[in-house]
Amino acid sequence: MRRALYRDLLRWKSRKNRKPLLLEGARQVGKTYLLEEFADKEYSDYAYFNFEKAPELDSLFKKTLDSRSIIKSLELFRGKKIDPASTLIFFDEIQASQRALTSLKYFCEESPEYNVVSAGSLLGVSINRTTSFPVGKVNFMMLYPLSFFEYLSAVKADLLIDYLNKLDEPVQIENIIHDQLLSHYKMYLFLGGMPEVVQAYILNDDIAEVRNIQTEILNAYKRDFSKYTTAAEAIKISKIWNSIPAQLARENKKFKYSNVSKGGRALKFESAIEWLEKAGLVYTVKNLKTPKLPLSGYVDRSKFKLYVLDSGLLGAMLNIQSRVIVRGNSLFSEYNGAFIENYAASELIKSGFQELFYWTSKYEAEVDFVITNGDNKIIPIEVKSGLSRQKKSLRVYDEKYNPEIMVRLSPGNFIQDKNFVNIPLYAIPFLSKL
Repeated sequence: MRRALYRDLLRWKSRKNRKPLLLEGARQVGKTYLLEEFADKEYSDYAYFNFEKAPELDSLFKKTLDSRSIIKSLELFRGKKIDPASTLIFFDEIQASQRALTSLKYFCEESPEYNVVSAGSLLGVSINRTTSFPVGKVNFMMLYPLSFFEYLSAVKADLLIDYLNKLDEPVQIENIIHDQLLSHYKMYLFLGGMPEVVQAYILNDDIAEVRNIQTEILNAYKRDFSKYTTAAEAIKISKIWNSIPAQLARENKKFKYSNVSKGGRALKFESAIEWLEKAGLVYTVKNLKTPKLPLSGYVDRSKFKLYVLDSGLLGAMLNIQSRVIVRGNSLFSEYNGAFIENYAASELIKSGFQELFYWTSKYEAEVDFVITNGDNKIIPIEVKSGLSRQKKSLRVYDEKYNPEIMVRLSPGNFIQDKNFVNIPLYAIPFLSKL
C-alpha cells in the first residue's frame, strides 16, 4: 500500500545531518509495514528488533548506553554484522524500553553514520512519562490512517488522484468524475483508513470481515488503556472513549464532561483526554473566542470537540450498517453529520493543518473549523452533509470579520463566488492551494 510518508522517509535517508528517526502513530496505522517496505526497497540489509515480542532486548540497553557496545550486542543477538552504510536498524514497539529510547541520543552523538529508525504505538504516552528522553537528538514523523487519496491509490484509482492534483482553481469538474469520486468517498467513510481493513476489503470484498477487523482494532485499543496506565486511570480513559460517539451524534458536538458520567468535571477527566491525544486516538478541536493570529492565543479552553482518528472505527463504535452506503447520500447525515465532521477533522490533520479550531457566536452561528494556511491566512470552514447552498454561519462570520476566503465542504461540486469556495468533501487536500 503506497503511503505519502514514504517520500519523507527518502528525504530523511538523504540528509547529511540525519538523526535517529521516531515514527509515531496509533496502533495498527501501518508503521511497521511502512518501515519494512522502506528497508526492503532502500537498503541491502535490515536489522529488526521488536521490544514487545522480545522483551529480553531491554537487558542489552540496561548494561550500557554506549552506542558502539549496543551495536555489538545487537549483532550477537541477530547473529549477523550490522553495516553502517547498508543496514537499516529498526527498533519496533520502542515504547516498551525506556533505555532503548534514551539510547537514541547516543546513536545521534556517537554513531551518526548508522541508519536507525524506531516506531511505537504509544510513543506519545511513553515520551511524556520518561525523564530521559533524547530531546533534540531525534527526527520525528507521524503516520495516520490512510487518507482518502491514499485509499484511492490502494483501490487503483490513481487517475482520479491525478485529475484532482492537476486542478489549480476551484472550477466545476465533470459530473461523471464527481459521481465516481463521491462513490469512492462513501465507501471510504464506511471502511475508514486502517490499512488492515482496507486491504481485507480489497482482497475479499467482505463487509462482515471489515467490521470484525474494526472491532478487533477497537478491542486492542481498550486493552492498551489497562496495559499502559493505572487501573483507576484506565476506567476514566474508557469512559471518555466510550462517550465520544454519543457526543458527536448530538446536534451540538461540543464535548460535555457531564455526558461522560454524572457530575463529571474537567479536573477528573482532563488527564484521560490527554492520554487519548498522546496515544493518537483522538483529535481535539478547540473553541476560538475570536479568530485572530495566533489562533492558539485566543482559545476558550473550557470548550472543545473530540473526534476519533478514523471514520470507519467511529462507524463500528456506532454500529452503522453497511446498507447505508447505497442509500443515496444518507450516510453523510447519519448521526447529525457525525461522520463527515469526523472525516473532515482527520483529513485536515493529514493534509498538514495540525491545529484545528472552531468558532461560535452566541446562539447565532457555528463555524465547524478554523485553520491557517501557509500564508497565515485565517480560513473559516463549514461542513455540510447535504447539497443545500445555505451558508448562514459563514455569512455571520463574514459580516463580523470580512475574511479573504471562506470554505464550505459538502458533497457538491467545486464552486467559487467572490470570497466563497465550495470544495467537495473528497478534495480537502485542495485547501492547501487556496
